[in-house]
Amino acid sequence: MKSKIFNLAALALMLIGTASCGDSWLEVESKTESTTDNYFKTENDAARALIGCYDGWQCTISNGPTFSIHYLTELLGDQCFGGTGANDVRNSQVVDRWDIAQDPSQVNLFNDLWEYYYAAIYRCNELLSHEDQIAWSSDAVKGQYMGEARAIRGILYFDLVRLFENVPLLTAPSSENLPQADPKDVYAQIVSDLKYAAENIPADAYPKSSAADNDGRITPYAAKALLARVYLFFSGVYGGEPGDLTKAEALQGLEDIVASKEYSLVPLYKNLWYCASTTTDDAYNEVSTYAGDGNSEVILAQKFNYTSDYNGNAGGNNGIQMFSIRGGTFKAPYGQGWGGATVPKAVVASYPMGDQRRTASIIDLKSEGIEDMDEYQKALPDQREYTGYTNKKYTARSKYFQAADGSWSLTHYYNDVMAGDFQISQPIDFVIMRYADVLLMAAELGSSNAQNYFNEVRQRAYMEDDGQGNAVLGGYYQAKSPSKENILEERRLEFAFEGQRWFDLRRQDANGAIAASAIAAANGEVVQSGGSDETMSYVPSNVTSKRGFLQIPNTQIQLSNGVLKQNAGW
Repeated sequence: MKSKIFNLAALALMLIGTASCGDSWLEVESKTESTTDNYFKTENDAARALIGCYDGWQCTISNGPTFSIHYLTELLGDQCFGGTGANDVRNSQVVDRWDIAQDPSQVNLFNDLWEYYYAAIYRCNELLSHEDQIAWSSDAVKGQYMGEARAIRGILYFDLVRLFENVPLLTAPSSENLPQADPKDVYAQIVSDLKYAAENIPADAYPKSSAADNDGRITPYAAKALLARVYLFFSGVYGGEPGDLTKAEALQGLEDIVASKEYSLVPLYKNLWYCASTTTDDAYNEVSTYAGDGNSEVILAQKFNYTSDYNGNAGGNNGIQMFSIRGGTFKAPYGQGWGGATVPKAVVASYPMGDQRRTASIIDLKSEGIEDMDEYQKALPDQREYTGYTNKKYTARSKYFQAADGSWSLTHYYNDVMAGDFQISQPIDFVIMRYADVLLMAAELGSSNAQNYFNEVRQRAYMEDDGQGNAVLGGYYQAKSPSKENILEERRLEFAFEGQRWFDLRRQDANGAIAASAIAAANGEVVQSGGSDETMSYVPSNVTSKRGFLQIPNTQIQLSNGVLKQNAGW
C-alpha cells in the first residue's frame, strides 16, 4: 500500500531551480517547463537542482514553521523559558515544559516542520536518484554536486532523528508509506552521506577566501565537523559508534580542519554577533566592529535574505522574530519580535566574572536602558515569562533613518536600507558550525592537543578590547583542564542560544535524565506574565518519560493510516 506520509502539497515547492528564497546564488529563473522526465542531463541541470536542495533546506525555516529548529531547540533546553505574549496560546510552554497539558489542543505542534523537512529530503533524493544520467565533465564536479546534496540530506535527517528519534527513512524520491526506521539505520545513512561529502567535495571548491559569497555552501570541512557532531550525539545517547564512523575517524576529521588553517577564532567574542558589536552614537551614526557574515570562524552557515513576501516567496530567517523584543522597536540595534525564549536570571548569573560572553550573548533590558522606557513599560504587560533578559545573538535589527524633514526614526532594516515586514524579512544567517566548536569537539574526543584547543576557546572568552581595537587577556581568566565536565561547561557558555545546548544536554545519557535535571533547576524562579508574578515549575519526568524526544505530529500518524506510531510519553 502507498499513501502520503506527509503533505505532498509541500512537495509542490519542488524542485529544479525553482528557488524562491535564499541568498543571491539561490535565486534563479523559474524553469516550470522542466520535468523529471526531460531534465537531469547536463551539469547545469544538476547545478540548478542542487540550488533547489539548498532552497529546500532553507525553507525549513524561511517558510515559517511554527517552531523553526533554532527556536525549538532553545525552548527544549535550560537556557530559555517559553515567553511570547501573555494572551497567546501556550504552544511555546508545551515545548518548554515538555507538557502537553499546557495546551491539550497542541497535537500538531511540529507538523509543518516535519513536512518542510521531508519536502527538502525529497528534493535531495530526486537529484541523487538521477546521478548516473547526467553528463559529468569530471569526477571532481560530480563529487562536488553529489557531495553537497548528500550532505544536505544528512543534515536534514540528523535534525529529524535527534528531535523525533523514530522517523521514516526515504533515500529515493518516493511518497511510500514507510514505518519508522530503526534510529541506528538513520544514523548509518547520515554518516554515509556526510562521509561521501567529506571525501568527494574538493577542498578548494569554496575556499575560505571567498567566504563572503560562499559561506552557505557545504565544504568537506563542514562535512567533517558535522560527522564529529553526529558521533558525539550518537555515542552519548546509544553507546557505540554510528554506522561505520569510528571515534578515531571523527577526531581525525577535526584535526584535518585545524591543520588546513582555513579557519581561526575571531579575536573578540562580541564581534561574532552584530548586535553585540554595534552601537549608535549621539549623532545617530552606527558604529560597529562586527566581523561580518562568513568571517574567519564560520565553517557553515544557513543563508537568508530580506526579500520575503506573503505570496509564497520566502527567504527570511523566520526564527529571528520569535527571539526578538516584544512590543516594538525601542532602541538600536535591536528590532521588533514576539518575545519568545526569555532568558532565566539564573542563566545570566551563571557566567563567571570577566567572561565577555555574557554581555555578548544576552540583552539586559534594564542595564541597557530599555526596561525603563515609557514605550516599553506600556508593552510589558503583554509579555509572558518576562525576566529582564533575552537573546542578543539572534535578534532582529534596527537602525535610525533620517527623513526629508530632518527627523530621525528607528526602523527595521537590512544593509542600510529599510527592509520589509519584520516578521518575515530577516536576512540574518543561522550559523551551523563555528571553528570554536571544532576545537572543543576535538578536545572532547581526546586530541593530543586538547589542552591547547580548550585554552584557545576559553582564553578568547576573557579577551577585552584595550581601547585601540586590540584583544588583551583580562585579569579574571583562570586556566582549567580539558576534562569532559569542563568542556561541557565551556560549551554551555560558548554556544548559548546557538541551537546546541539542548543537544549537548541530551547526549549525556540514554534517557534524558541529565537534561531533565538541568531544566528543573529553574524551578522557583519568579517571572512576570501579563504584569503579574508567576513561579516557574518543571517536572523532570516530563522529559524522561519521553526520553527527550518530541511528539510525532498527529496529522502524520493519521495520513499514514496508523503506520507511524506515536513516541512514548506523548
